[in-house]
Amino acid sequence: MTAIALAETAAPRTRLRITRRGRMVLTGLVAAPLVVGIFAAALSGAAATATSSNAATSAPASITVEAGQSLWQIAAIVAPEANPADVVADIIAVNDLAGGSVEPGQALVLPAAYAD
Repeated sequence: MTAIALAETAAPRTRLRITRRGRMVLTGLVAAPLVVGIFAAALSGAAATATSSNAATSAPASITVEAGQSLWQIAAIVAPEANPADVVADIIAVNDLAGGSVEPGQALVLPAAYAD
């Protein structure tokens, strides 16, 4: 047999027909991941824009301990309207102070809640 004879005996190719319902299903299958991707991008982008550019670039507020100052006095200066015990506890936690003692000249980072 020759190549021409093989081509003549091959089965005729049928054309694929898609009904209206099939086109709608195919369109839905293609569009669904696109819609999910758009919603995911919109939801994840909203969290990124919620922060302030001023807060991201500014350094944390700090205070330098003067001779004779205690954490209680610093707490009264930093947040006079707040409970000093809470402010002292927050300063100790932020600065990882052991025992709550401070030295003159020591720089303390202020908690974000009390920073101006």
